[in-house]
Amino acid sequence: MNHWWFVTAAYLVVALGTGGIAAASWWTMRRAEATADALGRRQ
Repeated sequence: MNHWWFVTAAYLVVALGTGGIAAASWWTMRRAEATADALGRRQ
């Protein structure tokens, strides 16, 4: 029985998960920076 399909799928899941977390973190950081800039300009 060939196990390489499982190994490939596992790597794909890890790569997509890592990319998703990185993208979500980047998006949240940009939103937080925009909020901080808006608060700084308000005063």
